[in-house]
Amino acid sequence: MTSLVIDRLSKNFGGLQALRELSLEIEPGERRAIIGPNGAGKTTLFHLIGGQLSPSSGRIVLFDREVSTLPPFRRAALGLGRTFQITTLFANLTVMENMLLAVQALDSVRLVLHRPLTSYHHIRSQARRLLEQWNLWDKRSAPARQLSYGEQRQLEILLALAPKPKVLLLDEPTAGLSALETKQVVTMIQQLDANISVLLIEHDMDVAFQVAQRIAVLHQGRLLADGSPEAIRKDSTVAEIYLGAD
Repeated sequence: MTSLVIDRLSKNFGGLQALRELSLEIEPGERRAIIGPNGAGKTTLFHLIGGQLSPSSGRIVLFDREVSTLPPFRRAALGLGRTFQITTLFANLTVMENMLLAVQALDSVRLVLHRPLTSYHHIRSQARRLLEQWNLWDKRSAPARQLSYGEQRQLEILLALAPKPKVLLLDEPTAGLSALETKQVVTMIQQLDANISVLLIEHDMDVAFQVAQRIAVLHQGRLLADGSPEAIRKDSTVAEIYLGAD
């Protein structure tokens, strides 16, 4: 079963066509990078997949179910997770409190109002396991705003992983990071469960070529090229339009 199908997807903003008849298929466990110059339609594509925007035409199919008109929380329940370009943490809550909220998001305890989250052992255990696994346990009591920017990006990925998604959208996960922080986030992505399909937008070409099995190149809302990292490196049209070759 294909994890995600983008079928002739278009999005118009008045007279501006941000996406034009875009089609992609993402297989289970696949790592696919989306690259392209500013204004190519990359984030619009993620907003359409995530449900933050509605398509002008075309379909989005998640695990054989069309989700084109479903709200974001329904798509999350079907196994879709995502991060955003701008960090969306609860800055004044601790790292652990952020994790507890993420872990319980799709658990039945979210509907129970007469008991605190801290009283649910399985919720705390899962939050602790994730923080320990990704080396943030020592920061569990710190407010999220006190983390370094790199740590905030790592925590945001953990929040997206907490509901155990089957398809994960990462919107520029290394944007604004130092070389060391970028290396840490790249390692984190490489070590994700092999069963999770990962679709990421990335401006850093080194990162895209490191983590992706296939790379899709967008230009002016259209799919310019789609193939292996080696094929994309050798594509003269991609080099001319996106990589700046003479």
